[in-house]
Amino acid sequence: MKITHRLLFIGLVGLGTIIPHVQADERRAPVPKTDPEKMKSIFFTDINDAFRGEAPTLSSVRANNAVVASASTPNAAAGEASASGNEMWSSVISPQSLEDEIKRIKLHFDSVVTTPGAFNSGGYLEARLDLTVLASLFAIINQYPGEVRWKDQAGAARDLISRTAFNCKAGSTQVYNEAKLRKGDLQDLVAGSGLASRESEEESDWATIADRSPLMEYAELLIETLEDGARDEGTIKKETDLVKRNSELLAVLGEILVQEGMDDADDDDYSKLSRDMAVDAKAVTTALGRGDFEAVRIGVSKIRQKCDACHEQYR
Repeated sequence: MKITHRLLFIGLVGLGTIIPHVQADERRAPVPKTDPEKMKSIFFTDINDAFRGEAPTLSSVRANNAVVASASTPNAAAGEASASGNEMWSSVISPQSLEDEIKRIKLHFDSVVTTPGAFNSGGYLEARLDLTVLASLFAIINQYPGEVRWKDQAGAARDLISRTAFNCKAGSTQVYNEAKLRKGDLQDLVAGSGLASRESEEESDWATIADRSPLMEYAELLIETLEDGARDEGTIKKETDLVKRNSELLAVLGEILVQEGMDDADDDDYSKLSRDMAVDAKAVTTALGRGDFEAVRIGVSKIRQKCDACHEQYR
């Protein structure tokens, strides 16, 4: 419908019928005088002239508002996805700690895989723990956003080692021979000659990479060593590198344990305990960096509390 001066006048007259009469003794401002020709340059004679193109519909306005809202409001699912993405690993552990721990575990694994008899008598359990941790660390290196040693072969190392770790649930000559092959692969990798095969799966499937049981055993070992290295200020200063590495590794474990496919990863209580341990471990690393040794000791005790609380309910 078009609005004309006549309609506007009628509307104002009609409106006046519902406005209370002004008292006679009230003083009002005089009615302003306007030049109709000048008003044409200020107001549209026809309201339709105010639009360019088609006038917006109610549905189009609602759709546009929905797009704006989704762009300006953080999405919870997107936040969770980014928290478990590649950038996360660089925020919890340094390339140096990854490299040092792989070398340390490799040396222990060498001492476990010596003879079939020793291996089958219980060495396979230690081998399983070592290989599970190594597969997990190589999985992280494969996803690591920055430069870190063995990154170009980390996917292949992850897949080879995780398969052998799974087979080490029992001792046999066949499993020993397979573990011995991984011993040779690790030697080649650390020495710099590389793996013979570099084929690997594109993505990390944590359900097939790591079992929770050996990872929890590993967490217990890390905490015990961390407690020894954080007894007092003097010990912390002496064992700074160890405290830093172990706190970073515990933060990593807290994140691994809640990755998709891991046991009880969808359990809210379990997930909170794991992530809280990661938070406490990162706090230890931060306190160590600023030289707050009391905060380091308090942080280590909090990690122990989270670990014990988790062990009471889950294994």
